[in-house]
Amino acid sequence: MRAPLVIAVAQPSCVPYDVAANAAAHAAAIRAAGARVVVFPELSLTGYHLDAPVITAVDPRLAPVVSACADTGSLALVGAPVAGEEGDPHISMLAVDGAGARVAYHKLWLGTAEAERFAPGAKPAVHEVDGWRLGLAICKDMGVPQHASDTAALGIDVYVGGTLKHAEETAVQDERARRVAIEHGVRVAVASFAGSTGEGYTAAAGRSGIWSADGTVITQTGPEPGALTRATLR
Repeated sequence: MRAPLVIAVAQPSCVPYDVAANAAAHAAAIRAAGARVVVFPELSLTGYHLDAPVITAVDPRLAPVVSACADTGSLALVGAPVAGEEGDPHISMLAVDGAGARVAYHKLWLGTAEAERFAPGAKPAVHEVDGWRLGLAICKDMGVPQHASDTAALGIDVYVGGTLKHAEETAVQDERARRVAIEHGVRVAVASFAGSTGEGYTAAAGRSGIWSADGTVITQTGPEPGALTRATLR
């Protein structure tokens, strides 16, 4: 019988383009969360700046995140621009633990401006932790029913998203989480960017949350940068 999963969603303050400073903020959030899995927003290591240089999974600036995961036994799912195997840049999710970082997922469904620089990923992805199967999503993915369907078809327990929305779009974010939960009978965890960032996001939504499989909110933050919340899934 698998153990309960403690999962947290975090929305740390972000310094534009500054991977080192943002990695330090991620590390602090991981240490504060006390969770097995800590989820971060879309492009959380750089901010939503579509011209930010890509990073690699072995970037030494990720060391504080790796160290925090090693000390806490956590897995962190963080957002960053990453080069793919063919050299194309992707909006990606890195899985970081005490052993280091690796690319877990490339965003499949890109916005119009994103597609001018980034390539879409090739397929949906699942990351397994202690017998729990986490289906991975980044922002617009959650608004495309096919993404949730294709990801759920892989067999998942939790649909995990890193997102960025304007403050006035909180209802959209919540509706997407409820829809995925109810249609696929899975829990949903969403880490949503808070504060300001590039491309016109002067006030991002925050309101990161975790939903039960019947679409009920288990826990949710406010809009403020630096907030996090967690839940124990059984």
